[in-house]
Amino acid sequence: MAKKLSVTIELEMTVPDDWQIIETTDGIGVLKIAPDQFLDLTFEPMITSDVEGSWTNAVSEDFMEDLMDMVESESVAYELKQTLN
Repeated sequence: MAKKLSVTIELEMTVPDDWQIIETTDGIGVLKIAPDQFLDLTFEPMITSDVEGSWTNAVSEDFMEDLMDMVESESVAYELKQTLN
């Protein structure tokens, strides 16, 4: 029997004023952080053999493929709000 896992990650950052939200030709939102430099904040697995030790994203291609096959949906939304200094 399988289980369903839901993960909610909310990230709030103070970013430079010149960062912009743009869309790829596929309609996927990404951040333009400099000329010819873009940032996509998305799901990245981190693993360890010691829960109190160091964590790494160095996983095998097979593990990553198996893990991504388990992902049924992923939603990333960007919103920029002007703040007062």
